[in-house]
Amino acid sequence: MKSILLIGLGRFGRRMAQKLRELNHEVLAIDSNEQRVNEALDFVTSAQIADATSEAFIRSLGVRDFDLCVVAIGDDFQSSLETTALLKEHGARFVLSRASRGVQAKFLLRNGADDVVYPERQTADWAAMRYSSDHIFDYVKLSPDYSIYEIAIPGEWQGRTIMELAVRQRYHVNVLGIKRGEELEPMPSPEHRFCEDERVLVLGNDRDVQKLLRQSL
Repeated sequence: MKSILLIGLGRFGRRMAQKLRELNHEVLAIDSNEQRVNEALDFVTSAQIADATSEAFIRSLGVRDFDLCVVAIGDDFQSSLETTALLKEHGARFVLSRASRGVQAKFLLRNGADDVVYPERQTADWAAMRYSSDHIFDYVKLSPDYSIYEIAIPGEWQGRTIMELAVRQRYHVNVLGIKRGEELEPMPSPEHRFCEDERVLVLGNDRDVQKLLRQSL
């Protein structure tokens, strides 16, 4: 269990706070909007109405004691920037800040953020990949070139085993798991024989996966 300071209870901050509590972390949530704070009381450890750009307030929090500080302010970049800088100046161990554009990320990183998250861009990228293909059901970006894809079983794979297909050598992807509905079989054996009603989780270079989809589905 970690101790987390979360500043900003808009849509992104609120959802992150809910998930952190589901994961049994302690969350202190801060927002200048009283209604947002009151609405978050049921799913955070504690919450305060305050201006996070106040140095006196940030100093009073003892930010050194938190494992993670999240700046989730999305509607006022100047406040996000000032809050990020103040947290780091007062000894925050790790500051994660929200950005909407690349230029914002550059300023945040220069002013104390240890990492930056782009919720709108990341969601847009995922949706574009997911819904532009009839055969991709989920997608996780791991690096600029490599991703994990959940895809339909390619037609030529049906009824054949991983070993028979020589999947890694021929298609340059690694099979990480097999899904049947909500059931997941991780790391299937080379003797696994693919069935039509299955989906497969593959890890590979984006170019190789897209080539597989074009050739086989």
